[in-house]
Parts: sequence; C-alpha cells; structure tokens
Amino acid sequence: MTISEQIVGDLVANDIAFVTTVPCKQLGGVIEAVDAHPDIMHVPANKEDEGMGLCAGAWMGGKRPMIIMQNTAIGVTINTLVTLTQFYRMPLPMLISYRGELKEPVACQAEMAVHTKALLAQLNIPTYHFHKKSDADELDAILKYTFMCNKPVAILTDATFWGGY
Repeated sequence: MTISEQIVGDLVANDIAFVTTVPCKQLGGVIEAVDAHPDIMHVPANKEDEGMGLCAGAWMGGKRPMIIMQNTAIGVTINTLVTLTQFYRMPLPMLISYRGELKEPVACQAEMAVHTKALLAQLNIPTYHFHKKSDADELDAILKYTFMCNKPVAILTDATFWGGY
C-alpha cells in the first residue's frame, strides 16, 4: 500500500466524504487517490479560501470535509479560517504540503515556510508535522480529534515525508 492509499484509507475510515483540493505536485498522489475513490466526492478548487467555503457547505450539508493544499496559501486563508471555520466551530482537517524547507528548489516557497507554523499557532490551530512515513500512522487519531472537538487541524507534510523533490 502506498502512503497516498494509506491516507485515503484513513479518510474513508473516518467518514470523510467530501474533499476539495488545490493542485500540488507533492500531494499529487493523494489527490489522484481521492479522485479515484468511489466514497469520496472530490471537488477541485481554484483557491484555498474557496475550497474552505466548499468544505463549509459540505459540512452544513451533512458531509465530513477535508481540504488538501499548500502552505504557501495559508496567508490567503486566514480570514476564512477565523470568520467561517473557527467562528462556526467547523471541523476541518487540512492536509498541507509544507514547501520551503531544506532542499526546496523554488526560492519563493522558502519565505512562507518561515511564517506557516507561527500563523497557525497564532490562530490556535493544532498543527502536526509529518517528516517520515511512519508519522502517517497518527492520521487516524488526528482526524478523530478534529471531528470530536469541532476544530480545524493542520497536517503539514514536508518533502522528506513524500520522498524528496
């Protein structure tokens, strides 16, 4: 089983039936596995804040949602995270590729990496950082947590987790 299949298996086991995604090379395998799974409605989004709005609609319609995105868009999602997700106590697991760390080949990605964890901490969003494949064993518990507490959670996955650039 690939790591992408393991992740999607945990989504299905936790009744996540709606996933919105924004394109990302690192998360491509997960996005393909989500798109192929018959129990998950996959709706690609143009922007991350738009995807969060889609997730809110799915949640209000009775489906458990998730968003898959890059950390470089955390800045554009702050208002949506606070005024929609947190204000209405909406659980939202966010699987986030953590771009901009060591060995990053794209210089502009590095700047947002400096701010990602601090921004999430400022918003009081629990954050988990996956560095190695075995870290994905925590995903089931993280998903249970977000739906129990009705809170967004951030799951950062770096290049080392995905096997490099």
